[in-house]
Amino acid sequence: MVVLLIFFSIFTSLPLSSKLSVAIDTLYPAQTLTDNSNPLVSTGQAFELGFFSPFNSNNRYIGIWFKNIPIRTPIWVANKNNPISDSSGLLTITATGNIIITATNTTTNQTTAVWSSSNSSSPPPTPTPPNNPILQLLDSGNLVVKNGGGDYLWQSFDYPCDTLVPGMKLGWNLITNQEWYITSWKTLEDPSSGDFTYRLDRHGLPEILLRKGLTVEYRGGPWDGVRFCGDPQPLEQNTVFNPIFVVNSSYVYYTFENIDATTISRFVVNQTGKLMHLTWNQRRGEWIEITTLQGDACDNYATCGPNGICSISASPICYCPVGFIPRSQQDYDRFDRTGGCVRRTPLNCTSVPDGGEGFRKFSGVKLPDRSYFLVNGSGMSEVDCEAACLRNCTCVAFAQTDLSGCVVWFEDLLDIREFNGGGMDFYIRMAASDLGNGSNKNKRTAVIASVTVILGILVLGLIGWYFMRKQNAHNGGALTLDNQRPVEEDLELPLFDLVTISNATDYFSFANKIGEGGFGPVYKGVLPTGQEIAVKRLSKTSGQGLTEFKNEVILIAKLQHRNLVRLLGCCIHEEERMLAYEYMPNKSLDLFIFNQTRGTSLDWKKRFDIIVGIARGLLYLHRDSRLRVIHRDLKASNILLDNDMNPKISDFGLARSFGGDQSEENTNRVIGTYGYMSPEYAIDGHFSVKSDVFSFGVLVLEIVSGKKNRGFYHPDHDLNLLGHAWKLWNEGKSMKLVDALMESPIPTLEVLRCIQVALLCVQQRPEDRPTMSVVLLMLDSENPMMPMPKQPGFYSERFISETDSSSTPRNPYTSNDLTITKLHGR
Repeated sequence: MVVLLIFFSIFTSLPLSSKLSVAIDTLYPAQTLTDNSNPLVSTGQAFELGFFSPFNSNNRYIGIWFKNIPIRTPIWVANKNNPISDSSGLLTITATGNIIITATNTTTNQTTAVWSSSNSSSPPPTPTPPNNPILQLLDSGNLVVKNGGGDYLWQSFDYPCDTLVPGMKLGWNLITNQEWYITSWKTLEDPSSGDFTYRLDRHGLPEILLRKGLTVEYRGGPWDGVRFCGDPQPLEQNTVFNPIFVVNSSYVYYTFENIDATTISRFVVNQTGKLMHLTWNQRRGEWIEITTLQGDACDNYATCGPNGICSISASPICYCPVGFIPRSQQDYDRFDRTGGCVRRTPLNCTSVPDGGEGFRKFSGVKLPDRSYFLVNGSGMSEVDCEAACLRNCTCVAFAQTDLSGCVVWFEDLLDIREFNGGGMDFYIRMAASDLGNGSNKNKRTAVIASVTVILGILVLGLIGWYFMRKQNAHNGGALTLDNQRPVEEDLELPLFDLVTISNATDYFSFANKIGEGGFGPVYKGVLPTGQEIAVKRLSKTSGQGLTEFKNEVILIAKLQHRNLVRLLGCCIHEEERMLAYEYMPNKSLDLFIFNQTRGTSLDWKKRFDIIVGIARGLLYLHRDSRLRVIHRDLKASNILLDNDMNPKISDFGLARSFGGDQSEENTNRVIGTYGYMSPEYAIDGHFSVKSDVFSFGVLVLEIVSGKKNRGFYHPDHDLNLLGHAWKLWNEGKSMKLVDALMESPIPTLEVLRCIQVALLCVQQRPEDRPTMSVVLLMLDSENPMMPMPKQPGFYSERFISETDSSSTPRNPYTSNDLTITKLHGR
């Protein structure tokens, strides 16, 4: 017996001890793999098989995972529905080629089988007698039982769990009627079969469906010979993997291969039913999402009801195609489109060429569900297919595909989606009156009606233009901020149309979502010029609204500084409100100072440059800009970093501007982020430039320490980060505040100077705090004359109930605390 290591968690990678350095790559009968023995390693050292426990679980399972990835990620679990409760597990292969996992009850000393490969397999059509079978883990991740002659008696790839890796299949063996499909884990802690399955439907056009139980949740659309017509990403944009679809008399299945042999990627359906393709990024040490199939609301199955069409660029997203009307106009007017649409004119089953029924073409759509092949349809032309459908009274639509020829539909059309790019052509049967080929009288009536409508629109437009001009003259032609005087200058801000922004962000796909704040979600996009942008889209449920939108547009359009994020334009379309900024590839500062590990931590020079850059941006806002601006929401997540790690202040939705000598104001609407707000603002609603100075001081302490002020915990006291820094300062131990992950050497005098500046900025009384010009002078001077700081404001935050399990207190004031979440498949 070969003795090996115990694996405690799928998320923890433990090195083998020196005396157990040799792993086995083949298992023969009479050999065993125990819970405390070495793993079975694949032929090329790519995968391992052994015992493991999922996160936060004591149950033990046999699984296969990537060998050289520190985040242990199982791709297959043998006894997923029958765990072992202790470390008595044993894996063996019998002389007949059967893999058996057993466990021993320590109380009764009774051994029972918890899993067997014979129970998971169907007998082949012509059984091959076993001859010296061996168990081997291939470098593809496939666990196989090989006969002495090299034939496979059994393989794990025939029984996928929640993950596909290159070479695994989704589909059917039509000869043996064996199906390959994946099933989600029940929870992160429990790999047993969950609620979601992703499997190929071979009836009609082959397509893969995500189901929760028996209910369809998502449909990728039929395979068109190159790709699934409902895929969110064009094939030419995919540089990681090649999709492969096989359809013949023996098989119908989907698989994929990595374009680069060194790439590690996997497709997974997680415990919430999310479908993702991920690739391992060695530099960042994490799984990166490259494709998410449920990217937007139109990917929800039949979201627009029978015969309805979903278009993510439309508002609302559901509409009835030409020739159809809402099933319930009342529900439709209330934005409930789930009832779908019905024909305006019922079909009367006639194929008379003139005055009868015909077909209207719809281009660039995901074909509906429940398709049927027409008999002898593979050799039909489009004209023949149309004629065949017209001859059948129950045929309501048809399509011509390269893969299957003539395809028809006989029922309500479900789950149609419209694309601005991609998709297929589709023909819906309609009465002549809905095809626009009526009599000359009808045509004449339509022309007259159209001209009348156009003239009416022109008249209304002229009237509206007159009143808008009159109103602008009354206001001096100025846009105004909330409760403030008009801003006289023209904005000169480009306006983007909705189509441009939708195309740039791939129709606001989930894969392009890079964050979310109080304003709403933020998406990465690429303009037709190739310029990358970040699009903030006002959410309908946002605590912010038109006031903050207008405020940010007017303010930031007039602010130009290397340490302020640049606003490129905005988009206003019906209820949509969006802002387009320059894209910051390094995202926000909080990702670097709060989510770091040894080796990824920012060095002191970068931290100091970021501190100085933020100070310069604030000085510009407070003193040097055309508008004297108080930001009011300065925090780590609102500091963006460009390619060179230069800081740029963002998010001006809560900012206020002053004129002349005005420098302070009161408000009854206290909004911001607890932990950064000054005492006078949080308690009395009084804000000034010194409010931003307080926030800057908090930010400097966070940059130096790598710890958040909000929710800071220390075992020796109940102080927050400000109080902890103040305590260390008084004890002469300020260097203990420095982030332990920061690489040495660290310039002590420069660090102490920054800590002292930060403590001066967070003093209780605003009049004691320095201005940003003084702050920059102190930061830029090697031996500045600086006063001693006084007690900080809000140096203890334990007066607020901490009910959050993460030790982060609830914030009664926060309305826009931006959080950027990295999503990983397990």
